Amino acid sequence: MLEKIDLNRKLPKEEYNRLKPRLQRRLYDLQKASWDANIPTIILFEGWDAAGKGTAINLLTSRLDPRGFKLYPIQAPRTYETLLPWLWRFWLKIPNYGEMAIFDRSWYGRVLVERVEGLTPVQEWRKGYRDIVDFERTLADDGYAIIKFYLHISKKEQKKRFRKLEKDLLKSWHVQPEDWDHHRKYNEYVVAIEEMLERTDTEWGPWTIVEATDRRWARVKIFQTIIRRMEEALQDRGFELPELEPEPEEEEAPEVQAETVEPVTGESAETEALAQAAAE
Repeated sequence: MLEKIDLNRKLPKEEYNRLKPRLQRRLYDLQKASWDANIPTIILFEGWDAAGKGTAINLLTSRLDPRGFKLYPIQAPRTYETLLPWLWRFWLKIPNYGEMAIFDRSWYGRVLVERVEGLTPVQEWRKGYRDIVDFERTLADDGYAIIKFYLHISKKEQKKRFRKLEKDLLKSWHVQPEDWDHHRKYNEYVVAIEEMLERTDTEWGPWTIVEATDRRWARVKIFQTIIRRMEEALQDRGFELPELEPEPEEEEAPEVQAETVEPVTGESAETEALAQAAAE
């Protein structure tokens, strides 16, 4: 599945700069429309380390109304959370009606890192597929729009980004020894990812694989997917979509009028003649 993804897709900088403000405005309008319509939205990001999840989320949230969304960076469960049903900590983060929740990694860690790193018994992570599908189906039946992204890059590209981050004194902390360990297990993760995509891609919670080699391409695809899904959620519930803002017209440069020179008369003419005679 992943080998068929074209990771060479790119978007010119000029096109990106033209699209970005329009997409941000549209998403803001849809956030407000979903709030008014009481439609909750869940957006989750999975992907390779250094694939650009953080920067994409930063751009995504930069123009949203902060009162209407919450961002959850998901880490390993705490000690007391391991004593409860494994989805319990995610149920606590489900957004209220009309609001939006954005997950930087999610419950899919159960069938990815916990599987590959051997953190969860085989029978537990295998049962996780069914738990996840039932979990998302319950949310969808209650009116939630579920939008799922997997940001994909090649092993070579991931190594290149790790090296670049390590050379930057301000960003080197992003790359930890465990990241390199995950990199060495790239092929094992590919097997887990493909099974996850196959078993949890549903009508109510479809996956969108994002070609993330080119960051501009990835960000625009993420915006367009979210906008389309939120528009569909509004229409499916019988609500009208907010009107599209007209394209801002480029202001034409004012026409420069040629300065009119009036004919010289009277005293001015006499002065002009004297000046000309002195020059000769």
